[in-house]
Amino acid sequence: MKEISGGVCAPRGFRAAGVRCGIKASSQKRDLALIVSDKPCAAAGVFTTNRVQAASVIVSREHAAAGTLCAVIANSGNANACTGEAGLQAARRMASLAAERLSVSGGPVSAGQVAVASTGVIGVPLPIDVVEQGIGGLVAALEHSAEGHDAALEAIMTTDTRKKGGAVETEIGGVTVRIGGMVKGSGMIHPNMATFLGFITTDADISRDMLDQALRRAARRSFNRVTVDGDCSTNDTLLALANGEARNPPVETGGEGYEAFASALESLCVGLARAMARDGEGASRLMTVTVRGAAREDDAEVLAKSVASSSLVKAACFGADANWGRVLCALGYASVLFDPGAVSVRFASSAGTVLVCEKGGPAAFSEEDAARILSQEEVEILVDIEGGGQGAASVWGCDLTCEYVRINGDYRS
Repeated sequence: MKEISGGVCAPRGFRAAGVRCGIKASSQKRDLALIVSDKPCAAAGVFTTNRVQAASVIVSREHAAAGTLCAVIANSGNANACTGEAGLQAARRMASLAAERLSVSGGPVSAGQVAVASTGVIGVPLPIDVVEQGIGGLVAALEHSAEGHDAALEAIMTTDTRKKGGAVETEIGGVTVRIGGMVKGSGMIHPNMATFLGFITTDADISRDMLDQALRRAARRSFNRVTVDGDCSTNDTLLALANGEARNPPVETGGEGYEAFASALESLCVGLARAMARDGEGASRLMTVTVRGAAREDDAEVLAKSVASSSLVKAACFGADANWGRVLCALGYASVLFDPGAVSVRFASSAGTVLVCEKGGPAAFSEEDAARILSQEEVEILVDIEGGGQGAASVWGCDLTCEYVRINGDYRS
């Protein structure tokens, strides 16, 4: 497996575009995106666990359940959530607008073959009229395929400060297969999933069931292990489309081909998840929490999430304060049994590693060394549960800064 360029346009048979149509009048950035396959795709999706769900989630869940998609249309600037029946009609209209102007090798595209995604302010009606005005230019922009990934990625960003996309390739049965992806997410991020739009494209020939299995495995070990601020969104959407253009031996069951695909997808998603945590609203540091030695991987994940989600741990990270007691405290209120007297904690970064807690008690260390280690842009909190278990998991988060409060104090404007 290796990294390649092109993002969602790297796999054969995919195009993308992004334009500005004025969904949020105060913004001059692109705000409407389209990803299209030249032929119908096997499709799978993972959506928010929030009981309050945006219209786009309701519509896309319905369309993805049929197992076949040709395109995704997405907007920023408006979440189209908590907008009632009018919002649902607007989401369906977005799918229809795209379908009416697209065709694939199999013929016309139906509205049911188009997924919809939205992100932005909750509780504000989506101005579907500006989407109608902008759809022609959006479809026309598909011809500029070399720029399509970046344009579409810009169009789904909100408070993101960095573009988060990538692509990898691997081999299945001696045939090169490509997987591309893009995500947006910066705030209102907490498992499961993060506030988050994510789109995966692949030219792999893989069945819908195997694609769904691989996507859920990748999401569990990547996007479901990101936390910025403890809030779970109404709009979380992760979609994967596979068009089979690589013409590899079909992946229809588990085995070597499936494992090659699933491992490459997971690697891509982990990279995108880390990029989301690094771009957390107001963040100055990427924080990785790794727990080892738990009875099971699930236990390690719960413990790591508890630490990464702690506002006190995140604030200490911002201040480069080696306050390891906050780490033990966060472990202690997680719903996992362990022996506090068998826990060791290390802080690590490119500046080195320091043991701060050994067997549940203080270890002798230099405060100056610890502060230097914790002042780097990427820091790690390494927790060893010395109980003889093999369970291990990493969770990604960021520090909690004054800038986070400033950004969210006037988000609607």
